[in-house]
Amino acid sequence: MNAHLPAIAPIDEALGAVGPLERSNVLIVDDRLDKRVVFRTILEELDQNIVTASSGEEALRWLLDNECAVILLDVNMPGMDGLETAELIRSRRKSAHTPIIFITAFADEMHTARGYSLGAVDYILSPVVPNILRSKVKALVQLHRLNAELRKRSDERVALVREQAARAMAEDSQRRASFLAEATQVMGSSLDVDTILAGAAGLMVPYLADFGAVVLIGEDGKARAQRSASVAGWAQYLGASRDVFEAQLPHLQAESIEKGIHEMRDRLCPAPAEGADTAPLGEIHVFPLVTRGKARGTLLLALGPSARRLAGADLSLAESIAGRVAGALDNCLLYEEIQRTDRRKNEFLATLSHELRNPLAPLRNALHVLRSRTVDPDKAHSLLETMERQIAQMTRLVEDLLDISRISRGAIELRRETFDLSGEIRHALESCHAPLELAGHKVVVNLPDEPLNIVADRVRIQQILENVILNAAKYTNPGGLVEISVSGEIAEAVIRVRDTGIGISPEKLGQVWDLFVQVDESPDRLRKGLGIGLALVRDLVKRHGGTVEAQSEGLGKGSTFVIRLPRAVRGDAATVKVAAPAALPSAAAKRILIVDDNLDAAETLAMMLELLGQQTRQAHAGHDALEAALDYKPDLVFMDIGLPGMSGHEVASRMRGELGMNEAYIVALSGYGTEEDRRKSLRAGFDTHMVKPLDPSTLPGILAAVEHRHVQSPRDESPSGIMAR
Repeated sequence: MNAHLPAIAPIDEALGAVGPLERSNVLIVDDRLDKRVVFRTILEELDQNIVTASSGEEALRWLLDNECAVILLDVNMPGMDGLETAELIRSRRKSAHTPIIFITAFADEMHTARGYSLGAVDYILSPVVPNILRSKVKALVQLHRLNAELRKRSDERVALVREQAARAMAEDSQRRASFLAEATQVMGSSLDVDTILAGAAGLMVPYLADFGAVVLIGEDGKARAQRSASVAGWAQYLGASRDVFEAQLPHLQAESIEKGIHEMRDRLCPAPAEGADTAPLGEIHVFPLVTRGKARGTLLLALGPSARRLAGADLSLAESIAGRVAGALDNCLLYEEIQRTDRRKNEFLATLSHELRNPLAPLRNALHVLRSRTVDPDKAHSLLETMERQIAQMTRLVEDLLDISRISRGAIELRRETFDLSGEIRHALESCHAPLELAGHKVVVNLPDEPLNIVADRVRIQQILENVILNAAKYTNPGGLVEISVSGEIAEAVIRVRDTGIGISPEKLGQVWDLFVQVDESPDRLRKGLGIGLALVRDLVKRHGGTVEAQSEGLGKGSTFVIRLPRAVRGDAATVKVAAPAALPSAAAKRILIVDDNLDAAETLAMMLELLGQQTRQAHAGHDALEAALDYKPDLVFMDIGLPGMSGHEVASRMRGELGMNEAYIVALSGYGTEEDRRKSLRAGFDTHMVKPLDPSTLPGILAAVEHRHVQSPRDESPSGIMAR
């Protein structure tokens, strides 16, 4: 058992290192001729011997004289069905371990359980996906060919040494090869954690040990799942020492995980402090299951009744199996993560659709009422306010989505300045006033008497505060309490937002910051959201050098969010913001060219400018814009970047270079607003870069900048909040 076992190369390398092997047999058993033809066609490109049988009886007769790499077996056949056929195949020693793939149009739990109990390696629902069927059969054929190659190498070894020693070595090599092949089959048979654990534990006993246990450790460091197996006389062998043996196992497993190495004890139970040592003889081995640099659990083997010792080749084999078990469990965990991510993605898309549709209903209704022309001015004003709120909500939603994208791409840039945090708290509460008032929440605010300065991006701090306050408002039942407090510590400004809402379960506390995670686990999900607000908060706080923490005593006990940001130290100079140029007395109306392929956007912008007394002309493509500019000679150009054919950047560059429009004020309009986007616009000849949708309140400032362009040259000023060239 301890004879040297040569290392097994990967399947493709092992098969490629020798000449071509004989083709393997693939047996297809189905009562329908059309399905047999389809399966043969799918598998022909594997270049193997495809054998077909129309019934279970015919397949059993063929298997008396032949072997195959894999059997494709139809479950529902007249006479002897697929399950009965599989049972008879398994009862024969020659075909007992031949892989069977059941193909069925319907599989309930009872049939599936029975099929797997008969040794099925997979269930495939028909109609089959050709690539999936072909891949599964190919893998099993490769395994069959590898076993054949291993047998061939063992036979060659017999001829090199004396007959008796060679026979013993070949037998041992064959047994190990079969064990490795079985281990490979078990480890690749499923992506279910429990199946892999049970298969791995059963694989060890009795081949390598008298007792085997596999434990999977969760993210919290506690045992998530475990399975064990033992020889028939294990409990009797331990006798009264069984409790002592089992009590020490968690400690041994924790020690192996902490050190990340194989741990061995030369006795089954610790030596007693006093009295006679009556513990049975034996030894314990614990192997950490390490993948991607992290221990995911342990493989524990114990020997006693067999009087064997795990050493030499057997020890190496056990370590190799531990690596395979770790890989199989890692595949299971990755599959679970893929499923969770896919589920979150689907929930996110469904919720996004809901959140985007919500504002559309009041917008459509308001437009319908206004179009009726029978509404009084007060009601019309109320409808306009409703439309503004809904548009602001949609804009905020889109901005949050864009920010998440920018963060994931590392495209967020902070514009730091020194300011008092208390003032930003007040501004955030003003922005969140409507939802807080609508829910009837009592809002308590505790701010310090002295200024508490930080050096940060004012816009991003507002985003952080609004997201946390709105989160508290959403997850607090109507009439609840939302308390916002700010305090200063030695080096940090601390913001606490406490609510009396639904609370957070302990297992969710660490997950609330993950993207698309929803805290509300109630079946009806009354508090819908995209699950991006707190993820955005965490990343923005981290980029400011701060920390954020969620606290809750449990469900129904409210939550507290604590944000810590570095305080401004003495010597931090406040950023001086350039004041917007004062509006000059209105001169002659400006000639304004609007270039946008979105006709509605161009028309509505023209209407707003005409309300301000300006003259407008529109163009909807790059070449049309150049012709209009040559004829119209505009003072101001609003240019969409994403024009069809010729981009806005190219149009602006040609206006400056070919048309000599050096005194015209050109504004870029784009859905992208990173610093790189702004720099690209400046290089193309734009004076400013503004992000859609354009805020109407910025138009007077832009017109004032154009007027200053005519009064003061060169152009070095721009409206407040807009980057100047």
